[in-house]
Amino acid sequence: MKRTLALGGVAAGLLATALVSQPASAVSDVASDPLATSGIAAYNVAAFWLGNQAENLIGATPYNVETKVAAKHVSSGGPAADSKPGVVPAIGDEKKSTSTSKNVNLPKTTGKVFFTVPDGSDADSKPDARWCTATSVQSTYRNLVATAGRCVYDTETNSATLDQWVFVPGYYQGKLPWGLYVGKQAFTHYDFDVYEDGDRDYAFVTVYNGIKYVPRPGETGTPYVPSVTPTDWKEVTAEIYNKADIWKGFKKTEGGKFYFRKFTDAGRLGDNVGGQGLAYNQKLGKNVFVFGYPSGSHPDGNYAYSGKTLKWSYGKTFAATAAARKAEELQGVKSSFTGQGSLGSAWLLQYKNTRRLGYLNGVTSAVSDTDGNLRIDTSVSPYFDGEAYGVYSAAKNMWSGSIA
Repeated sequence: MKRTLALGGVAAGLLATALVSQPASAVSDVASDPLATSGIAAYNVAAFWLGNQAENLIGATPYNVETKVAAKHVSSGGPAADSKPGVVPAIGDEKKSTSTSKNVNLPKTTGKVFFTVPDGSDADSKPDARWCTATSVQSTYRNLVATAGRCVYDTETNSATLDQWVFVPGYYQGKLPWGLYVGKQAFTHYDFDVYEDGDRDYAFVTVYNGIKYVPRPGETGTPYVPSVTPTDWKEVTAEIYNKADIWKGFKKTEGGKFYFRKFTDAGRLGDNVGGQGLAYNQKLGKNVFVFGYPSGSHPDGNYAYSGKTLKWSYGKTFAATAAARKAEELQGVKSSFTGQGSLGSAWLLQYKNTRRLGYLNGVTSAVSDTDGNLRIDTSVSPYFDGEAYGVYSAAKNMWSGSIA
């Protein structure tokens, strides 16, 4: 799908920060699709990424779905609130904090989502491993991740969801400091799921408790050499064993019995890294931090970001439109983040440096060179209105549990 983007003008205003009554959302506005709905399915997903010394995680590349778009400023159009403004406090920040800091401390909540897409131009015929940016957000069971809709729903082949979906906060070169979280259920707006409406290019995903692999004597890195310790294995039925498409080292037979290698439960996502709050129906013209993993080059070929470490940018939001993406209610911010990898980056209002918390009020859905100098200078996001809050509300109360 090849699309173009037109950006709108500035709309100044003040952020309403008071917690207000929250808008109702029609059930028909929310689309929900399963990712890994059983423990065995989730175990298979985890094994795919952790097997063979995490080679799939390490070898994954930024998702190259269309993110660079031609753009120009326009004098009309843009988002408008559809009900009263409101906020959901971040995890651990339900009471207001007035502390300040001059440093920009990067949030633990942001990380990479990994998934597979149908085989591209590689020499092999295996699905290709890709990644985007995402962030942990507040929810009842502290198990919710927010990212761009196209980092969950396959807009290239028009299939339902992307495969083997996991979230790794703080990921760096194969290291999983707070564990790996397998996606269970994906939620987005009906108009994006069905019509790929660019105004609704956001998604909220519930994840299982995190898992970690703890090496035992004789093992290196991940279950490349199977453990000989009996307590490191759990017995399963032959039916489950035969159905499980698990990498070598994660399952074994012994004495006519069938076993899976145990993972270590890392606990709930929000307990480990926290969760950003959510803001919706806010006025434009306020400053936001954008946190993400930009990667790739500018249109002029300058390779600006590696995608290996978390980066930030800062600027005021303004109104934007994108007719070619069926989007009349976008918001933009000046940013040099290049497209690959920055898709799904978190836009945080009122970010508190000391607590590393703020209010999620957008996710990067595209980037643009607005002045024609062959350098990316703008990121755009759907405007979070009452309908975005409705999708979030459908996801925030969904329990997931443990797969360890």
